Amino acid sequence: MRIAVMGAGGVGGYFGALLARAGHEVAFVARGGHLAAMREHGLTARTDAGDIRIERPLASDDPAALPRSDVVLFAVKLWDTEQAAEAIRPLLGPDGVVVPFQNGVESVGRIGAVVGATHVMGGAAYIAATIAEPGVIVKTGKMARLRFGFVLPGQERTARALLEACSGAGIDAELTEDIERVIWEKFVFLSAFSGVTSATRQAMGAIRGDADLRAVLEAAMREAYAVGRARGIDLSEGFIDQQLAFADGLPAEMKSSMLNDLAAGNRLEAPWLSGAVARMAKECGLSAPVSATLYAAVKPFCEGRRRLAPAAIE
Repeated sequence: MRIAVMGAGGVGGYFGALLARAGHEVAFVARGGHLAAMREHGLTARTDAGDIRIERPLASDDPAALPRSDVVLFAVKLWDTEQAAEAIRPLLGPDGVVVPFQNGVESVGRIGAVVGATHVMGGAAYIAATIAEPGVIVKTGKMARLRFGFVLPGQERTARALLEACSGAGIDAELTEDIERVIWEKFVFLSAFSGVTSATRQAMGAIRGDADLRAVLEAAMREAYAVGRARGIDLSEGFIDQQLAFADGLPAEMKSSMLNDLAAGNRLEAPWLSGAVARMAKECGLSAPVSATLYAAVKPFCEGRRRLAPAAIE
C-alpha cells in the first residue's frame, strides 16, 4: 500500500515506521532538524519492546515531491490543519483518502473543507509518544492503537485495505462503524487530561493521586461528555467512570502532548481542546466553567513561548 505520513512526530513517526518496516511504500512529510536527521541517520522509534529502525525513509518537507498515495495519515498539530491540508493536495489521487489522527473533534470537517469531503475518513490514535531528539521517536507505556472508519460508502474499500495493512504491520487497529462516537470518546478524556496536566504542569500520577486534581479531571470530562450528548453523540451512561478507571491504569509519568509543547515553548492545541469544550458548550446553551478555566490558564502560552513581563516598580 502507498502511504504518506503528514507530520512525522510521535503519532505519525511511530505508526509510519511500523508500516514501513512491514514493506509498505511509506513517505514521510517532516521538516527542520527532524527531517535532516531522518535523511542522514534514518528514523528510529524507541519502545519498551525494542527499537524500530528505518534506515532510509523516503522523506521530504514538500508533499508535491512525493509520490501519490492511497492513504495519507494526517498527524499534524491542530493549529496547522488547514495549511497542511492544502499542502497534501498533490498526494491525493481521485481515490486517495486522508485519515486524520489528530486531537479534537473537528478534523474531518476542517480537512474536508480543503480537500473535499469524499477524501476524508475519521480516525483516532491512542499512544503516548514524542520526538525525543531529531530522527528519534520515543513511545511511553504499552498503549499504541489506531481506530478509524469510513464516513462515506465509497471509502469502505480503502478503509479495509488500511486495516489489512495495519494488521500485517503488527499495529493494534480497528475499523469501526461509528467513528464519530469514537472520536468524541477520545476527546472527552483528552480535552480534560491535556487541560489539567498543562494548567498544573503535572503528570498523570500526581493528578490522580490528589483528590482535588482528580475531581477537576472528572469535572472537565463531564462537561465534554455533556456537550457530546447535546450534539447527538451516543456516549454511554457509564462512560466517565470507565475513563477514570482507564486513567488509573496509565503510567504515572504520562504527560499530555500539550504539556510537552508547553514545556518546550511551542504553540498549544488548547483552543481546539478545553477551549473547544467551552465554545461548544456555549453554542449548546450549556455551562463549562472548568474547561473554560483550564483554557484560560494556558491561553497566554497558546502562540508559543512568551517572555515574562518585567517586574512592576512600586
